[in-house]
Amino acid sequence: MTQFANEVLAVTGGASGIGLATAELRVARGGRVVLLDFSAEQLAAASARLGERARGVPTDVRATEQLAAAYSSIAEREGRLDAVVNCAGQSKPVPSATMSDADWLAVVEVHLNGTMRSCREAFELLRASEGAIVNLSSISASHGMPMRASYCAVKSGIEGLTRELAVEWAPARIRVNAVAPGYVRTALVENLIAQGFYAADTIIRRIPMGRMATPTEIAEAICFLASRRASFCTGAVLAIDGGMSVEGNWYEFGIDPSL
Repeated sequence: MTQFANEVLAVTGGASGIGLATAELRVARGGRVVLLDFSAEQLAAASARLGERARGVPTDVRATEQLAAAYSSIAEREGRLDAVVNCAGQSKPVPSATMSDADWLAVVEVHLNGTMRSCREAFELLRASEGAIVNLSSISASHGMPMRASYCAVKSGIEGLTRELAVEWAPARIRVNAVAPGYVRTALVENLIAQGFYAADTIIRRIPMGRMATPTEIAEAICFLASRRASFCTGAVLAIDGGMSVEGNWYEFGIDPSL
């Protein structure tokens, strides 16, 4: 497929999970991808997996100078940038009453501050291409989740940032949208399940579609929003959660899901 013929996508947190799944779809459809990720080891493996249409740049989204250097390298090597997907993230479930400043700031720095830094450093390249940004929010932006105060806060913040940039940067012809996934079977989620932070069976009972999403299902929505097919869509937050955010727990009361 040549949907993204030679267009260049940058993905923070691109060496694993939803970021890598998005990169795989873009490459499969003719695009080029630059993966920005903290882990040099995962970057090397992901770049090898994606082939010659991808390269990795070790980048810590907590460091402005590293993001600036990464986008400068895209200007020099690829010569253009058509879209940015901000996927870098981490989860640190901690009881709110005993959460340290360090625990709080660790999540804020990567998710919210890292997203802002990435958008800002990509601005000039995206203005030149009339490009797009897709940020990663979550169902937790609109739903309380115990022991995830920092995570809920930053995802709400990312949605606010998305709407603000969509309005401010519309005259520059830069579209800014977000996706808000529910539970996705990424390596991160599998690890949280293994550690006992997530009870998979309980979660799935709350999802009307009866399962978690795959990373590729989220990537499909991201690729749409990052494409020119979504040319009049900006400031939107697309929920991709199998109906979890609207189901209201009705299934817990014995309603036949086949009706």
